[in-house]
Amino acid sequence: MFEETPQVKNTSAYIHIPFCEHICYYCDFNKVFLEGQPVDEYIQLLLKEIELTLQVHPTDQSETIYIGGGTPTSLSATQLDVLLTGIHHLLPTNTTKEFTVEANPGDLTEEKLQVMKHHGVNRLSMGVQTFNNRLLKKIGRKHTAEDVYETIRVLEKNQFDNVSIDLIYALPGQTLEDFRDTLHRAIELGLPHYSMYSLILENKTQFMNWVRQGRLELPSQEVESQMFEEAIEAMEKSGHRQYEVSNFAAVGKESQHNLVYWNNENYYGFGAGASGYLKNERYKNFGPIQHYLRPLRDNQLPIVETELLTKENQIEEEMFLGLRKLEGISQKYFAEKFNVSFMDVYGKILPELIEKNWLVVNNDRIQLTQQGLFIGNEVFEKFLLPK
Repeated sequence: MFEETPQVKNTSAYIHIPFCEHICYYCDFNKVFLEGQPVDEYIQLLLKEIELTLQVHPTDQSETIYIGGGTPTSLSATQLDVLLTGIHHLLPTNTTKEFTVEANPGDLTEEKLQVMKHHGVNRLSMGVQTFNNRLLKKIGRKHTAEDVYETIRVLEKNQFDNVSIDLIYALPGQTLEDFRDTLHRAIELGLPHYSMYSLILENKTQFMNWVRQGRLELPSQEVESQMFEEAIEAMEKSGHRQYEVSNFAAVGKESQHNLVYWNNENYYGFGAGASGYLKNERYKNFGPIQHYLRPLRDNQLPIVETELLTKENQIEEEMFLGLRKLEGISQKYFAEKFNVSFMDVYGKILPELIEKNWLVVNNDRIQLTQQGLFIGNEVFEKFLLPK
């Protein structure tokens, strides 16, 4: 468990709301059906966790806050108000530059939006996934394409324009034409930020069960790659720069919270199943709701596991995370952070990666090439240090 440490500088916070009104077939995030859950107690004890953590790890800065799920907008307007009031009371939100809440199309009412605006939420991230209603049903989403447009109208009416949407490609039964239509309709909304993920089959999801039973047909690897290539090209044409493998933004609209992860910086993880990274320690909370709540009822932190990272671990993570960004890794910053030259650590493996056209050295920066982007994990493996 944590020992008391001096103040943590430049910290961000991830806050997890695990409740959903519907469980999607592909989702492996920590979530439960909303109905019958102790939602009000969860909010109170989540705030207790923030308070207890800050007693051990105080901070005077909270640069970004991200409330994810689950579905944060499955909370009522009153519950959202209680949560956000508590967050402002406990965290130094006067220093917060970006305050994001995840939302589902159809869940976001005008009343909930007003509560969020009142509390300084200045960015929304919305799970759209596809504009094809047949596919939405097939993947277990409860919203329709019409709900997306209705939610966008509510946002426009309330002059809330810092919005990101998530899309998933290579869905079961999705054709190139389907995906092109979704891409076109997404870009047509004129939003500042888009995230684009290929479907990943995770254990313990309905989709994985169906794949094992031979009941699910996915697009071929070639079609999946073409979808990604066309997405990059379409986003570039519409003025959205690919600044990270899966993320595209208008200039100045990059997700500051996600950059905290990719820059391998400190963040608190609050809520059931949440993970955090403070100093050189990663920690994870209990996932099941009652397991999470039980220690907090006794004024104990709900941490289930911690991992102390060696310098080698930290360097590896710096590479895996940093290379996801299109700007890559700065050799100068690397040397300042780890007190060792980048070339001393990795100089021997660079020629092979450059020769394969997976990597390029651009003055101070080490960056993935377009080819390297498509096989990221294969490249990242090369940066594992000998044990």
